[in-house]
Amino acid sequence: MMVTIVKLLIVIITTLSVNSMDTYKSIKANTEKTEFYVSSYLIKNPRENAFQILDNKCNVCHHKRNKRDVFTLQNMDTWANDIEKQVFIKKRMPKGKIITLTSNEYQELLTWISSTKTSTNGI
Repeated sequence: MMVTIVKLLIVIITTLSVNSMDTYKSIKANTEKTEFYVSSYLIKNPRENAFQILDNKCNVCHHKRNKRDVFTLQNMDTWANDIEKQVFIKKRMPKGKIITLTSNEYQELLTWISSTKTSTNGI
């Protein structure tokens, strides 16, 4: 009788260990998929990324000095060409040394500006 109980306990413990390993693999796979989804989401939404940059880095000064040129989700696409000219061609924005854009932020803005041109031209 005692041998049977010990064998039964060994089977239960082995089963639980195998199931916990499967669960760990499943959790790890789901985490990898989530990270990929987040990356894809960032790549697929250049407009939202650009708005975050415009809101955090540009609207700070625009709100104080040039209220009619504050960027919103509704008007930002109409400003895309002007932003390209002021930030990338003339390199006048952002002004001063306090607010700067990282290379990643420049790339995000360029991606958004490119997407406005292709959607406008129907390409």
